[in-house]
Amino acid sequence: MEIGEVVQELLNGEKTAIPINPGFGPEGFFDISKSVVVSWIVMAFLMIFTLIMTAGLRTHNISKRQLIIETAVVKLQDLIGSGLGEHGREYVSWLLTVLLYLGVCNISGLFGFTPPTMDLNVTAALAITSIVLVQVASIRKKGGIGWLKSFAKPMAVIAPMNIMELAIKPLSLCMRLFGNILAATVIMEMLKTIIPVFVPALLSIYFDLFDGLLQAYVFVFLTSLYIGEAVE
Repeated sequence: MEIGEVVQELLNGEKTAIPINPGFGPEGFFDISKSVVVSWIVMAFLMIFTLIMTAGLRTHNISKRQLIIETAVVKLQDLIGSGLGEHGREYVSWLLTVLLYLGVCNISGLFGFTPPTMDLNVTAALAITSIVLVQVASIRKKGGIGWLKSFAKPMAVIAPMNIMELAIKPLSLCMRLFGNILAATVIMEMLKTIIPVFVPALLSIYFDLFDGLLQAYVFVFLTSLYIGEAVE
């Protein structure tokens, strides 16, 4: 099987999970896609996991579970906050939430699901949300007038290029995440057809686990850098 055929099969496969036909509107418009259903499953998992891990928290004589969770959260906050700067620390919680969501989505292929981030609609929505947050952070820090003036820095002549970045940055975030997850999935599908089962299983540790978590971090790290630049 050629790479082009694998890509076409992945991109053109059945994407509808729950067909809905209310009797009006374009056919298929109200259908719920597989990426949405898997996203619901991921969010439900994260909420249940969070409730379990945060149950019975104490300020004194804390349990080992609480110590591990608190240490992990602090480490992740420090990791994400490194690109935000002093004035962007308030956005750490939101970025940490996105990191956890993307991380679980990207490794969902290990459990037989199609990663939602293989859907361009999902990555585009995440990228647009991130850039909107960047601009909101800039407006909150500089005010509306200061935000508009920032497009003319360091000189007015490059204002058109700075405005173009409003479209370029989300496009870059979207395509980087989508492209990397799609490429990893294509490689794994190709390997399954030409190599014995146990070898793809070992390689999936890299492509589905390590690379998936890495891409989640890259997405969040770049967003944190954009926010740090916007509020400096």
